[in-house]
Amino acid sequence: MEGSPVRIPIRCTVVAALVALVGGLVAGPAAGSTSDEAAPDAGATVTWTVQPATADGPDGRISLRHVLDPGASVTDHVAITNFSERSATFAVYAGDGVVSDSGHFDLPPGDSSAQDGGAWLTLGDVPGAERVDDGTLRLTLDPGAAVTVPLAITVPADATPGDHPAGVVAELVSGDTVRLAARVGTRLHLRVTGDVVASLAPQDVTTRWEPSWNPFAPGTVHVRYRVANTGDVRLAARAATTLAGPFGAGAAEHAVDVREVLPGQSALVEAELEVWPVVRVAGHVDARPWVVGEDVVDAALRTGSAQVAVWVVPWSQLALLVLVVGGVLGVRWGRRRSARRVQARIDAALAEAGVAREPASTTQP
Repeated sequence: MEGSPVRIPIRCTVVAALVALVGGLVAGPAAGSTSDEAAPDAGATVTWTVQPATADGPDGRISLRHVLDPGASVTDHVAITNFSERSATFAVYAGDGVVSDSGHFDLPPGDSSAQDGGAWLTLGDVPGAERVDDGTLRLTLDPGAAVTVPLAITVPADATPGDHPAGVVAELVSGDTVRLAARVGTRLHLRVTGDVVASLAPQDVTTRWEPSWNPFAPGTVHVRYRVANTGDVRLAARAATTLAGPFGAGAAEHAVDVREVLPGQSALVEAELEVWPVVRVAGHVDARPWVVGEDVVDAALRTGSAQVAVWVVPWSQLALLVLVVGGVLGVRWGRRRSARRVQARIDAALAEAGVAREPASTTQP
C-alpha cells in the first residue's frame, strides 16, 4: 500500500514520513509486513507488523481469505507486533480495498468511510485498547509486545455476489503535533457466493498524434484509456492496442499486462505506438481478462473492445515536399531570370555598338 501524505500543522517545519504498505496488502513472499519510521519525539525507529492469525498468534497465512453466503458471518484474527525498542501507539481500523494506478493494493485513509467489504468487518475488543466512535482501536504496545485483534466479518443478506476486497491496517500515531501516515496491514479476500460476471472493458479512450520531425521516421500515436472491471470478481488483464492504415498499411500494436483490477474499479493504461503518417489509422483496444493467482472463477471470461481512430497527418513529409517542390521551382525561376539578364546585357552591348539585333529568320519553303 502506498502511504498517505504526511499531515503537518502550520507550526511544524520539516517531517520525513512515507512508508509503503507491504506483505498482506501488497503481494509478496512475506506472510506479514513491517515498517520502519523515524519517531520525531524520541529519535528512535518504530518497526511493526500486521499478520493473519488465530487466537493464539500468527498462523503463517499471507492474507485473510473467506467465501461466505449472503447473511453469513465468520470470525478471524490479526496479530500486531511491535519489534521496536520503544513503545508505540497505533490506530487499527478496517477499510475497503482499492488498487492504485501503480498496481498496488491499498486502503483509503483512516478518516474515509467504508462502504463495502470494509464496512462488514468489525474489530473486536482488545484489553487496554481505546475504541473510537468510528470503530477504530487505539492501542499502545511496549517494546517487543504483540497483541491479537479478533475480527468479525458479517455479510449483509442483500450483498451482491462476487469479490468485496477489504483490509486491516495499523497506523503509527506519533503525538499531537505531527501525525505520520505510516501504515502496515494485511489484506482480506472476501467473496460472496452466487452467480458472478467476469468481464473487462476499455473506457475513456483518448488518442494523440505526435509527428516526428524526421520525415524518414515514423511518428507516435499516444493512446490513453482505463481498463474497467465491469463484472463482480477481481481479474487480471491483457490490454492490447492495434492500429493500421488503409489496407493494413503501417500496422502497429502495443500490449501490456495489468496485474489486478477490482470489481467496479479500473486501471490506467498509456500506450505509445510508432506509426507511419498514412493520413489516418484505425483499430481497436482490447481488454482480455484472466484469473488472478489462486482464485476460482466459475463464469465465462468476457473480453471488452473499443474502436479507435486517429488522423496521422504527415506534417514533416508535407514540409519536405514543399521544400523540394519549392526548390525545383526556385531553380527553374532562377535559371530563367539569369538567362533574361544575360540576354539583356547582350542586347545592351549590341545597341552600344550600333548593331541592330536581327529577328529570328524564317525558313521559306
